[in-house]
Amino acid sequence: MKHFEAITDALDSKGIDAIFVTDNRNVKYLTGFIGSFGCLIITKNERVFCTDSRYAEQARKQITDFEVMIVSDDKIKTLIGKAKALGVRTIGFESTITYALYKSLLRKGVRLKAVSNLVEDLRKIKTAAELKLIEKAVERAEQAFLEIKPYIKRDVSEIKIAALLEESIKKRGCSVLPFDIIVAAGENSAMPHARPTDNKIKAGDLVLIDWGGEAGGYFSDMTRTFLVKGENISKKQEIYKTVLLANKAAINSVAESKQAKIVDRTARDIIKNAGYDDFFGHSTGHGVGIDIHELPHISSTSNESVKAGMVFTVEPGIYIPGLGGVRIEDMIAVDKGRCRVLTTIPKELEIIG
Repeated sequence: MKHFEAITDALDSKGIDAIFVTDNRNVKYLTGFIGSFGCLIITKNERVFCTDSRYAEQARKQITDFEVMIVSDDKIKTLIGKAKALGVRTIGFESTITYALYKSLLRKGVRLKAVSNLVEDLRKIKTAAELKLIEKAVERAEQAFLEIKPYIKRDVSEIKIAALLEESIKKRGCSVLPFDIIVAAGENSAMPHARPTDNKIKAGDLVLIDWGGEAGGYFSDMTRTFLVKGENISKKQEIYKTVLLANKAAINSVAESKQAKIVDRTARDIIKNAGYDDFFGHSTGHGVGIDIHELPHISSTSNESVKAGMVFTVEPGIYIPGLGGVRIEDMIAVDKGRCRVLTTIPKELEIIG
């Protein structure tokens, strides 16, 4: 019930009588419901869940602590009508809703106020149960990777490695992939979010692999980069060494109450001082939970402070067009004032023969 106490406490500070929750991830977080359509009205004294007949039986099984409404006509009209009956005059809506939904709300005769990150701020702090699921997602992803790791070698295509890894992840019980697996070799590894192609691994290539697992609706996210034995690889070894130093330093900098931007700066300064500042364009990390990218943001513009219970990635990288890229990504949990690294696959440079 702690989540709902925090939400109802926030209603007065936001100047609203109720919050209208439509984001599927937030609905899932607050109710456990995993269908494709569900929305909530939460007031100080009432919690109402609304869905349609497709999910009537599922809602009865998954929803507790909410009044469940099954509607077949205008769902928004029905739910807002329920809110009015509860005495709601000003309703907060998630600022991420579509314009079409906003226009629909305008016609329902209530005062509206956009609210940002009310539920997302709660999701930043993981419970012990949530952390256990994330750890399971890490374990599944790592086991899957270790099974297919022998296929990372010359003359094997990016897309074959990705397909093998996906199969291995799913057979370990992951119901979904948190994101499309990235396997990028050679020049393709200079693209941080490259898609696997039929490009085959060659001598001297950097091979970047970014993947994750799932457990109970919670995700994991990690990246490792390998170097294939070949000629003229000293520059690539230097890049790898720099990224590894940045990764380790940033992790070591994490502590409760530390500003997230300091963690980002720790990694970024090492890369900048090595002369690669122009080749590290993304943030150093992001939260992971029921969404693969959620709060907190570990970036140069973040105003967050690190708090106990946060789970996020640390993933500095260097990407040089025409040469290749290196990213080393770990997941950490903030626990007892410091951080605990959840990912365990070794990250010292491995040169594949």
